[in-house]
Amino acid sequence: MQRNNLIINAKIAFFVIALLPLARLVWLGLTDGLGANPVEFVIRSLGTWTLVCLLVTLSVTPIRLIFGINWLVQLRRMMGLFTFFYVCLHLLAYAGLDQWFDWQAIVHDIAKHPYVLVGFSAFVLMIPLAVTSNQAMIRRLRQRWKMLHRLVYLIAILGVTHYWWLVKKDVSEPFIYAVVLFILLAVRVYYKRPRLLGTFWRPDKAATGA
Repeated sequence: MQRNNLIINAKIAFFVIALLPLARLVWLGLTDGLGANPVEFVIRSLGTWTLVCLLVTLSVTPIRLIFGINWLVQLRRMMGLFTFFYVCLHLLAYAGLDQWFDWQAIVHDIAKHPYVLVGFSAFVLMIPLAVTSNQAMIRRLRQRWKMLHRLVYLIAILGVTHYWWLVKKDVSEPFIYAVVLFILLAVRVYYKRPRLLGTFWRPDKAATGA
């Protein structure tokens, strides 16, 4: 019972915290605090929080492996859906505020700028993950569900690359995200290394020459 209350309270807290960036943007918009280039500010902010939510989602397993906090897994689906929520807002702000829903111009922009192509690719890869995040799809897909959701690693790499190529000159902030992502992936590889080694090398087969 106490564990259930902890999970419920944690979900409520995360839900509120995850909405704060959006509430901040709304407040800044109402108070004329979006700066000299409000469109760029909104698009960049939504993109940044997409990446933050994605890295927070990816941090669940490393935290569980290192500290044994297993109940955090109960929050991972909500974290992932908030990532998709913010990337949809990010794309909507880009398409609506920056391109005015000129689909021809958007297609041209995707083809012309590699950072736009990489970012759009990450968004497309997120769609099946969001669609299959419910329990019904988990039961239906079974092992294929796990294989599908491993796309999150590629999505994270594409997201960091998108940000890195976007800023071009001052890459200090995307560098921080890249380091965080590297650490999160390195922790996973470290704890999974016996399984990974077993995939490529089996002592029994090595001894028999198989």
